[in-house]
Amino acid sequence: MCGIAGRILGAPGPVGRDLVALMAAQEHRGADSTGFAVYSTPRENGYIVRAMGFDRSRMGQDLNDFRAILRNNGADVIEEPSWDNSRSQHYLARMIVSDPVDMAAWVAEADEIAARLEMQSVGRSLEIIKDVGGANAVADKHGIREMTGTHGLGHARLATESDVRPNASHPFWARPFPDVAIVHNGQITDYYTWREKLERKGYRFLTWNDSELIAVWVSDRMKQGLSMEEALTRSIHEIDGVFTYMIATPSAIGFAKDRFAMKPLVLIDQNGAIAAGTEEQAVRRVYNDDGIDVINHDGPSLHGIWTVGNQRVAA
Repeated sequence: MCGIAGRILGAPGPVGRDLVALMAAQEHRGADSTGFAVYSTPRENGYIVRAMGFDRSRMGQDLNDFRAILRNNGADVIEEPSWDNSRSQHYLARMIVSDPVDMAAWVAEADEIAARLEMQSVGRSLEIIKDVGGANAVADKHGIREMTGTHGLGHARLATESDVRPNASHPFWARPFPDVAIVHNGQITDYYTWREKLERKGYRFLTWNDSELIAVWVSDRMKQGLSMEEALTRSIHEIDGVFTYMIATPSAIGFAKDRFAMKPLVLIDQNGAIAAGTEEQAVRRVYNDDGIDVINHDGPSLHGIWTVGNQRVAA
C-alpha cells in the first residue's frame, strides 16, 4: 500500500519537520519502516555520507575499514563520524568525506563491506535517513524534525516484496549517482528483466526492492543524455507495472505515474512551494487552510517536474 510524500520550501527552512508531518499522516499506509531524504544547501566540496551498520559492537572496526577504502580511492574523512545512540543492534552513521578520484570505483569498493556497513546516500546536499517503525518513532530516534533544507522526500512502507529490514526501506539512493533519491508506491512487474539489464551495464543493487531499480533506471537514462522530463516519460512507457514515484535531485523533484493510474498523488502548490503526497489529508497537515485548492493527479501516464526556487514545470 505505502505512502509517499514530497516537499519543496520557498527558502531553506524546517523541511524535516514538514516531512515528518506528511509521513505521520500516512502511517496507516505502512509502518514497517519510514524514511526521509533531506536536501540542504549544497556543499562546495566534500560529500555527506549516510551509512547503516548492522552490528553496533563492531562499529569502530567498520568505520576504520570504511576509512581505509576511502584513502585507497584518494579521499578521506574530513569530519569525524557521528551516529545514533539507540540500543538497536543496527546503527546509522553520518560523516563528511573529501572527493574520491572516481565516484563509481569508490562506491563499488565500499560496497564490498556493505554486509557490515552499507552506504544509504552520498551527496553534496542529500541525506537519506530510514529505519524500522513509524514516522514519529524514526523522527525521534534520528532528529529528523531538526533537519533544515530546501526540499525532500518521505516514505511509509508496508513490506510486500522484500524483508522488513531498515536498509530495505525507502527512500533509495540511485547508486552510484550522488544526490539522487527516490520514493515509490506500487510494483514493477518486469523488475527482474530490468535488473539483469542494468547489472550487465555494471550497476549494483543491494536489496531486492523494485524501487531501488527505478532510481538507477532513471539516473542511467539521464547519464545517457536524456533530460529528467524525457527520462520520466520513457519510464512510463518502458517500465511495466503499477506505480507512482517521485525522484529528487538538488534542483528538482519529478514524478511519474503509470499508464493505468492505479496509485494516487495529490499536490498543493503555493507559488512554487509544494507539498505532495498519496493522500489529501497528509498535505493538509502542511497547508491546513481549507481555502487552498488540492490538485489531484488522477490521470494515466502523468509526469511532472517541480524545480527548487519558486518555479514549477509540469507535463
